Amino acid sequence: MYSGSITDISGVLAGHYTDPEARTGCTVVLPGGGAVAGVDVRGSAPGTRETDLLRPVNTVQHADAFLLSGGSAYGLAAADGVMRWLEKKGIGFDTGVARVPIVPAAVLFDLAVGSASVRPDAEAGYRACENAAETLAQGRVGAGTGATIGKAAGMERAAFGGFGTASLLLPNGVIVAAAFAVNALGDIFDHTTGRKIAGMRGGTVSGVLMGGTSLDFSGQNTTIGIVGTNAALTKEQANKLAAAGQDGIAMVIRPAHTMFDGDTVFAFGTGEKTADLNAVLAAGAEAAARAVINAAEAGA
Repeated sequence: MYSGSITDISGVLAGHYTDPEARTGCTVVLPGGGAVAGVDVRGSAPGTRETDLLRPVNTVQHADAFLLSGGSAYGLAAADGVMRWLEKKGIGFDTGVARVPIVPAAVLFDLAVGSASVRPDAEAGYRACENAAETLAQGRVGAGTGATIGKAAGMERAAFGGFGTASLLLPNGVIVAAAFAVNALGDIFDHTTGRKIAGMRGGTVSGVLMGGTSLDFSGQNTTIGIVGTNAALTKEQANKLAAAGQDGIAMVIRPAHTMFDGDTVFAFGTGEKTADLNAVLAAGAEAAARAVINAAEAGA
């Protein structure tokens, strides 16, 4: 397991809501005072909220929280609870008549694992905020509770996915960290050795896909995550960091970004430090790769 957590960034808190019986849950990351944010959506079956707002040309510059959730599109409702919790704290974009919390969210499909009729809702999102702390559990918790990986030959040959987090410390106190819920169609590999860590038993997903024998798992996968840093970022740079997080996915998940996945990565910078952007991007890809590996290993 790799060390570190996204909560290693000063002021960042994170919390899970986990329903172990229904095998679903959600995870919230609170950057503390808001953070310049970006997004990269590279999978072809995404379920998201507030992603367009994070494009560089659009008005809002900061996000107040990020939500990762199970429950497929139903799980986007958990963001309502995160907004309610933030509103009670007086946090949000000042419109002049009310503060509107900015909560980008992404979901994964776990309905086929536990109960298809129980999904994270507004109460689940609120409770995840109430559970937010400086420590964050890994494995089959939060958004990764019902996650599975390597499903191309059927669920009976798949493996458990999960939630993972990791961080890197760069010179001058710059921290780059990631938190991911891994529910990928593909297998998980160690990017330093090429060793397969987890996934489909009795072969590889790439082999099944290239052999033309894959089952139809449209919309039933997805790796979603957040890459953060205490460095100062512009909105354009935050979007670039989110893209680096997608590179991290591709380093360890094979194949990544398929037509069956909805891979979405958010990114943020809290502005505490100054840093070379290339260093932050390189660390962002590595942190994402490590968080994905931690999710697979902790969820096994």
